[in-house]
Amino acid sequence: MKREQWGSRAGFVLAAVGSAIGLGNIWRFPYMAYENGGGAFFIPYLFAMLTAGIPFMIMEFGMGHKFRGSAPVVFSKLNTKYEWLGWFQVGIAATIAVYYVAVIGWAFSYFGFSFTQSWGADTNAFFFGEYLQLGGDNSPSKLGSIQWHIALPLALAWAITFAAVFTGVKGGIERASKIMMPLLFIMILLLIARVAFLPGAVDGLNYLFTPDFSKLGDAKVWSAAYGQIFFTLSVGFAIMLAYSSYLPSKSDVNNNACMTVLINCGFSMMAGVLIFSILGYMAQEQGKAVTEVVSAGVGLAFVTLPQAINLLPAPYILGPLLFLSLAVAGISSHISIIEAVTSAIIDKLNVSRKKAASVVCGVGFVVSMAFATNGGLLLLDLVDYFMNNVALLGSCLVELIIIGWLIKTSDIRAHVNSVSEFSVGIWLEICVRFLSPLMLAWIVSTNLLNTFREGYGGYAQSDLMLLGWGVTAALLIVGIVVNVASRPAKETAQVEEANA
Repeated sequence: MKREQWGSRAGFVLAAVGSAIGLGNIWRFPYMAYENGGGAFFIPYLFAMLTAGIPFMIMEFGMGHKFRGSAPVVFSKLNTKYEWLGWFQVGIAATIAVYYVAVIGWAFSYFGFSFTQSWGADTNAFFFGEYLQLGGDNSPSKLGSIQWHIALPLALAWAITFAAVFTGVKGGIERASKIMMPLLFIMILLLIARVAFLPGAVDGLNYLFTPDFSKLGDAKVWSAAYGQIFFTLSVGFAIMLAYSSYLPSKSDVNNNACMTVLINCGFSMMAGVLIFSILGYMAQEQGKAVTEVVSAGVGLAFVTLPQAINLLPAPYILGPLLFLSLAVAGISSHISIIEAVTSAIIDKLNVSRKKAASVVCGVGFVVSMAFATNGGLLLLDLVDYFMNNVALLGSCLVELIIIGWLIKTSDIRAHVNSVSEFSVGIWLEICVRFLSPLMLAWIVSTNLLNTFREGYGGYAQSDLMLLGWGVTAALLIVGIVVNVASRPAKETAQVEEANA
């Protein structure tokens, strides 16, 4: 079966950027910067981008381009015994896809609410009580019933993703990216152009950008910078390997990787300007300090921002624009996550794209209904913590060790240099072999230690064992079993190919 290809370089870069830019850029990065030294945070952040983000992206683009396959195929071609990592990454992507889509569904709902601000004055009570219907007896393992007002927008998000992946790389994913990414940037710029001139906006920006250089001596700040880079770039969980496998043979890999990382990080900074301008205005209107209105994550998106929209001039324009931006950022990432899973199924079972996309999206839709229940938020919070802080970062670490120490990194570097307009030097190998894995090993070990000692979020130990450690272990075991089952056939095929 002939492998599909991107129709243009711009289409590939926009798709890769669409994957990297997600809800985390909007609701996580600004808070991370504020918490870790404001303007001073940009120093470790840029250092992490240069020593981890760009090198890792070049390596993933290079491997996908060279070995022409999804994550399991790429790792299998490096060595048959590494295929398990590819399946582990696909499992992480599949798990993230089924809960991430719930948040996109919430964004669709809030896009509708924002025309009339129907969330009312108490946005906290509306979100957790009226919208999510979260009860006191709910837990990650006691979900309650399906809430159809959540399930329907969630189904819409699945329908858009399915249409893009089902139609193909060029006709679906690339076309969607060419519409969504420019639209997202235009919407964010329009919002910034309006809110940056509101009273109090400058106070908010001062909180974000005023540097606290004393924080640079804190190892936790450097850890946060590297963690944010790994979280935000979609590396380490099968996406960029799949996307780059569709590149034509003559592709400027190094340039594409640099552009993807720089555009993503630039968008994060734009999001910071937008969010803190809004928070600064909100603080002034309510007579509070900016520190009293700052939040991150789901609370920022669905509690704090609606509060701010209530205060904004022309809320019926700025509100829908803001939530449409959240939805578009989420959908572009969701499409890439599902493509990573779909491409692995296509490669493994040699089935058509239409069949693979139908199965993946169909099963994903059914499983995601668990997150449209009364306790869906709690389940999402717990699974998300383990997927991101344990599974994903652990996967990145293992991938760096394999690339840096168990195969010849110089071979990948030689390949990307042979097809690119500019060459990368030995710094790439230094970053991949030493700087990135050392920093990541420290982050992963700290996360594991803290989770073992303190648990997470006050959840019951049984929930942590079943839905946290249990899901992570299950993904790992499935990856190893698939690898072991397929190794003899692949090794025989390789021997026959060598003899021929």
